[in-house]
Amino acid sequence: MFEFAWPWIFLLAPLPWVLRRLLPAADSGEAALKVSFLAELETLAGRRAHSSLPSWRQQLPYALLWLLLLGAAARPQWLGEPLPLPASGRDLLIAVDVSGSMGYADMRWEDEEISRLELVKHLFGDFIEGRQGDRVGLILFGSQAYLQAPLTFDRRTVRTWLDEALIGIAGKNTAIGDAIGLALKRLRQRPADSRVLVLVTDGANTGGSIEPMTAARLAADQGVKIYPIGIGADPQQSGVLGLFGVNPGLDLDEPTLRAIAEMTGGEYFRARDSEELRTIEARLDRLEPVAQQPTLARPALALYSWPLSSALLLSLLLVIDGLWPHLRQHLTHLLASPRRPQS
Repeated sequence: MFEFAWPWIFLLAPLPWVLRRLLPAADSGEAALKVSFLAELETLAGRRAHSSLPSWRQQLPYALLWLLLLGAAARPQWLGEPLPLPASGRDLLIAVDVSGSMGYADMRWEDEEISRLELVKHLFGDFIEGRQGDRVGLILFGSQAYLQAPLTFDRRTVRTWLDEALIGIAGKNTAIGDAIGLALKRLRQRPADSRVLVLVTDGANTGGSIEPMTAARLAADQGVKIYPIGIGADPQQSGVLGLFGVNPGLDLDEPTLRAIAEMTGGEYFRARDSEELRTIEARLDRLEPVAQQPTLARPALALYSWPLSSALLLSLLLVIDGLWPHLRQHLTHLLASPRRPQS
């Protein structure tokens, strides 16, 4: 089916005529005789004097040129038959804890000790990019929760936002309940069978205005599955930190995280090192995709190049037609001039 994407462009068709009526006539700079009794002379001669405006035959090519330009600007296109675009997968939000404790370097990656957040970046970056067919979003939370990336098919951008996350960017505390509440706000408009929240944290709820279990009950009512991941080495594996009385493994509130998973139909995972986190990602990747409502799309073939190229060709012909008398006169003068005898 042929149609114009912007048909209102043709409302500009009378614009040249309106401007010709409103704007004063241009001064050609040539000497002219102004006669105040032109009407009397026309009556005596029995005919009207020639108008300064060109005839309609002379204006026709320029009117056609203007219409061709309008036709190109209106974006003509040929629309094919509607085709269904099936969208399978989940709406997957990943909430990552960026509180101060996520900076503890008790994890190992390629024989190097790195922080918990750095390990999440390394492994969950690949996890995000591998979720083909899913809309993926990112929440960063500390003392407060922030939506860093909305649900999108652009998984590479979501990974970039995760890679740029900094410790303490959302505060030093841990607002698990607020993170769940923000996820519910973003997921409630999506199909009920495709709402998933992956919650990565290493501590207990120490901030925010919503209790984690209250948020979990709301998530269960709205059909949002929550998969909490508790990250951090065991207390006896905390290395040098344990020598100074710092025991980061004790901060993790595993009973609450297990209760959240059980209440929402998800599953709780414990990641003590990079191998366990890889195993968790593999299990999350085995989530069965849920078919969403297919989207109908009509393939559009742009046709603006045809009127635009026709306008360009017509412009060249008008330029050649305007210059041809001068060129012919110049050639005639050159051919008629006598040649000087060679000495």
